[in-house]
Amino acid sequence: MALSRGLKCCQRIFSWIPVVIISCVVLWSYYAYVFELCFFTLRNTLEKVAYLLVFHVCFIMFCWTYWKAIFTPPSTPTKKFQLSYSDKERYEMEERPDVQKQILIDIAKKLPIFTRAQSGAIRFCDHCQLIKPDRCHHCSVCETCILKMDHHCPWVNNCVGFSNYKFFLLFLSYSILYCVFISSTVFQYFLKFWVEELPNSHAKFHVLFLLFVALMFFVSLTFLFGYHCWLVAKNRSTLEAFSAPVFQNGPDRDGFNVGFRRNLLQVFGEDKKLWLFPVFTSQGDGHYFPLRTLSESRNPLLASEERWGEDGGSDEDSTDGEGDNDPSVNIEIES
Repeated sequence: MALSRGLKCCQRIFSWIPVVIISCVVLWSYYAYVFELCFFTLRNTLEKVAYLLVFHVCFIMFCWTYWKAIFTPPSTPTKKFQLSYSDKERYEMEERPDVQKQILIDIAKKLPIFTRAQSGAIRFCDHCQLIKPDRCHHCSVCETCILKMDHHCPWVNNCVGFSNYKFFLLFLSYSILYCVFISSTVFQYFLKFWVEELPNSHAKFHVLFLLFVALMFFVSLTFLFGYHCWLVAKNRSTLEAFSAPVFQNGPDRDGFNVGFRRNLLQVFGEDKKLWLFPVFTSQGDGHYFPLRTLSESRNPLLASEERWGEDGGSDEDSTDGEGDNDPSVNIEIES
């Protein structure tokens, strides 16, 4: 037991190494740009002020989004998806798989669940002892089920999912902007140092290396950001891109694709003034999502077309005001 706890403690410590590496690189880039380039190399005061102003805007937005991507806790399913004590006891005592399957079907009748396991059974997490909402997956690193899980990112030491996917996208975008601004403003001084128009000094190494690092991160981040832009346009997670969600009629990669505009609004919300800021504006609560076709938007397990939340009255885990704007009910079908 003590050995296991020690290993887990070491694992938690080592999991922060990628974050520490990124933080060190960013802090060094701040020193190299602000002091070595702007204070020690630039001679034009107006140019120096302009560079410092824009740089600090990019730097603050990068740090803000990175912080939010790291320290925003991933959302987990509410208690409605957990088995009650009696249901859990009945499920564990039963040894026949077909009866266990029927028990889960009976429990899921009043839940907004449209996807299935590959076998067609209800998606159930033995570790968390809950019925998985659509797009929810168990993370072996976080050791819990994550709503709309995209992937576990070591560079933010966090699961990227419903609660912080917008922050992760903004982190990538501001990282690219940060690299582009550094590269474009450093390039001319890189050339001057390279051809020795500027005298050799301690600033030379920092300026030369700063351009290489910025370009290296720009190339790698651009491919990653482009891939996630494609995922947002298709309304898929990274996991769904590799393994299509299974509906009653079979696997369908575009099951949650409701059109580019509404896909975008699901992640960034309707208030466009907040799109560029790392504040949570995503639609819904992560437990259910609009579906592409009306036939799929009706849960075949729901008795008498009962809808999510109708039988429970107020729930301490529910979100105020969402009952009137249930995205799984009000669906416009695209031709």
